[in-house]
Amino acid sequence: MSRALAPLVLLLALGFALSPTVTGGFPGFSPTQFPVVQSFWPVQPVGWAFSIWGVIFLLLIASAAYGLWRHRLDPAWQPMRAPLAVSLGLGMFWVVAAQWQPVLATVMIIFMAAAATEALLRAPRELAARVPVGLYAGWLTAAAGVAMGASLSGYGVMSAQAAALVLLALLFGIAGFVLWLRPGAYAYAFGVGWAYMGVIVANLEVSNTPVIALAAAGIVLVVAVPLLRRARPA
Repeated sequence: MSRALAPLVLLLALGFALSPTVTGGFPGFSPTQFPVVQSFWPVQPVGWAFSIWGVIFLLLIASAAYGLWRHRLDPAWQPMRAPLAVSLGLGMFWVVAAQWQPVLATVMIIFMAAAATEALLRAPRELAARVPVGLYAGWLTAAAGVAMGASLSGYGVMSAQAAALVLLALLFGIAGFVLWLRPGAYAYAFGVGWAYMGVIVANLEVSNTPVIALAAAGIVLVVAVPLLRRARPA
């Protein structure tokens, strides 16, 4: 199985990247997919922020190809491959699930984010592995928060505003914990920070001060934690 992991990750990365073209893409959850129709989800970043997926797909494919070529059986690369394969494998079917059943898609993306984060924590120090996986894990963790916020408000568990504040705060804690464990995971920090920035831009039009303030604090967090962690005496 260990010999198959590197080519498997490459195949899954290619399948994940191609899945939106095969399924017609995913422009975001539609309010009509939920019993409680929402006109605006404060937790959701502005539309153009999702263009980061293009960069993530390319980096994951390049990293998997390089890993297969130069590090197929490298013991430093092997530990991250199993959780990364799980995340990518789920990702291949995520768009279909999101088009069909938002709650199922929310559960799937939570597991995708957890597996991607585990892959990051197991990733070697080499930038060719850590940067793509870190960016993927950071953005995916934020995307899981968006899906959870949409589902919670869409099924009337809480208001869209309350869901945004709760999920942004939860992301605050998760990102801080991951960056404390891996202060060198700057790509992860960028992925989370990009999501927070997208939330700020999306909420500027409606002057949603509480959400903007919390998202701004999140950006400060992902910058400050690695610096504080590295400055801490050994």
